[in-house]
Amino acid sequence: MEGKVFTEEQETLVVKSWGVMKQNAAELSLKFFLKPKARASCHTCESAVQLRKAGKVTVRESTLKRLGGVHFKSGVVDEHYEVTKFALLETIKEALPEMWSPEMKNAWREAYDQSVTAIKSE
Repeated sequence: MEGKVFTEEQETLVVKSWGVMKQNAAELSLKFFLKPKARASCHTCESAVQLRKAGKVTVRESTLKRLGGVHFKSGVVDEHYEVTKFALLETIKEALPEMWSPEMKNAWREAYDQSVTAIKSE
């Protein structure tokens, strides 16, 4: 996963959509958590910002460091991450239909995949 460039446009899409979704966080959180194995949207937004600033997701000194340990101890496997990614993308699509586009989907997917890589490496 390293070596992929996370563009400024992708960061803008993730951060802007996250800002809109936070305004309705309670309802969206419920929808997201009712989907199987879903919990990653705020950490994915953090990852998007890191990707643009550093070119990669940094695990040290972030909430992702703690998540790496928790996920490892809990026995989280690759399939869980894929289910969570699907739930995340579906929740965003439902929450922001007027903003949803292939570019936004790719931006969130890339930010999520990079954060998962960082979590798994921890």
